[in-house]
Amino acid sequence: MASFTLTPETAEKVKLKFLRKYRDLAQQDLPFKPGMEEALVTQLMELVKRDRRYVEFTIQKALADPDGNRL
Repeated sequence: MASFTLTPETAEKVKLKFLRKYRDLAQQDLPFKPGMEEALVTQLMELVKRDRRYVEFTIQKALADPDGNRL
């Protein structure tokens, strides 16, 4: 289970930060529905080829400052 919860607004900000960090994801669709954090983590793990810990850490880091410009 994911160690965070997202709202549609924070999910969009996290998505933008991931797309900024991983430019090759620009062509990928990263759909999100509330309550589907686990599916998002799994999809990101496959797309960026990193483990769960890294993906969840990166999302939590993005959530720490959702309006900031840093990931």
